[in-house]
Amino acid sequence: MTIELGLLGAYLPAAEATAADAVALEEAGYGAVWLAASPSADLRTAERLLDATGRIVVGTSVLNVWQADAQTAAASYHRITANHPDRLFLGIGAGHRETDAGYASPVAKVASYLDTLAAAGVPADRVLLAALGPRMLRLAADRAAGTLTLQVTPEHTRRARAALGPGKLVLPGHGVLLDTDADRARETGRAAVRPMLGIANYAANLRRIGYTDEDLTDPISNRLIDALVLHGTATAVAEGIRAELAAGADHVGVHAVGEDPIGVLRAVGSAVRGLPG
Repeated sequence: MTIELGLLGAYLPAAEATAADAVALEEAGYGAVWLAASPSADLRTAERLLDATGRIVVGTSVLNVWQADAQTAAASYHRITANHPDRLFLGIGAGHRETDAGYASPVAKVASYLDTLAAAGVPADRVLLAALGPRMLRLAADRAAGTLTLQVTPEHTRRARAALGPGKLVLPGHGVLLDTDADRARETGRAAVRPMLGIANYAANLRRIGYTDEDLTDPISNRLIDALVLHGTATAVAEGIRAELAAGADHVGVHAVGEDPIGVLRAVGSAVRGLPG
């Protein structure tokens, strides 16, 4: 069966996500929770959230192929889906040269990881790849349900949709911040984005879609911050999310920046549902 994601998902740090958070998001109409920051291969957090809820999908964003053993991840997938069929996605990714010991040949490493999952009986249509560049996007098109991305814009989403075609999932994630003081919101956004811009594959992807060194280096341009961290009223944020959907996204994962993330997610979800069309 197809997993029903709806239009909106919510990003929560895997180490901090609670059953109460998942229940609140399910009640707020979210279709998925994406567990961020390299969840462990035992998937215990995903299991707890699924046990506490009745409908919401849980996915990893993402299992780091250098850290999360593929055999363990496959066994965890089967353990969980025995009780919660059609509610779990395995998002996997190649990590980063700057942070992962032994990092080399990321496309080959991800392909090998996919081989192990497939041999262990994990269906390809339950696996998503963190795919930014052309080679990883081709791998996602050939061997996974689609792609799950962060630090992207509608331009990247258009390119991902073209690369994957109409039958695959394109699931971008976006930072959001409810603050109508644009200068303050941008400074908060800069603090959130700055560590990512020091990672080569994120920076390279942003250059591919039209940003320059002037955008990417301190003080970081307003146009880049505005693209990566949607801010303003809940309605303004919702319009930015709708731009991703119009660019070819099937579903947008929302990462609330700042205080009271669940409150922000509730407000954004309500605003998206309130837009016409």
